[in-house]
Amino acid sequence: MRVTWDRYFMNLAVQAATRSTCPRKHVGAVIVRDKAVLATGYNGSIRGLPHCTDVGCLMENDHCVRTVHAEANAILQAARHGVRIEGADIYVTASPCWECFKLIANAGIKRVLFGEFYRDERIREYAREAGIELVHLGLEGESRV
Repeated sequence: MRVTWDRYFMNLAVQAATRSTCPRKHVGAVIVRDKAVLATGYNGSIRGLPHCTDVGCLMENDHCVRTVHAEANAILQAARHGVRIEGADIYVTASPCWECFKLIANAGIKRVLFGEFYRDERIREYAREAGIELVHLGLEGESRV
């Protein structure tokens, strides 16, 4: 059976998550416009520094702060390569944290499709105010009630 475009891009985000180097949560992100992939990202350490899988997580307030989140890495990848992402969609295996949501909003991304909701309810209210569509797409094989 042929998958929908949304499922196809979420599957790519799931694949990107396999590159994650923080054992606490593997997250992948794919930025798309007009059915074309613009950038990808996964959560991993600061470029050139040790990964959590090598030296352990750096914990603050129950969060690992050694990693750069998948959404931020995808936005940064686009910036490094001069790719315009305004008006694009982002597919993320887990909904964005507050800090990543702010980056997504300021980058001009208009739709956030996520596999699982993760922690931060604030994004729902602010997405509405900012005109950003949030779509809980779910992950492949996930049963949603």
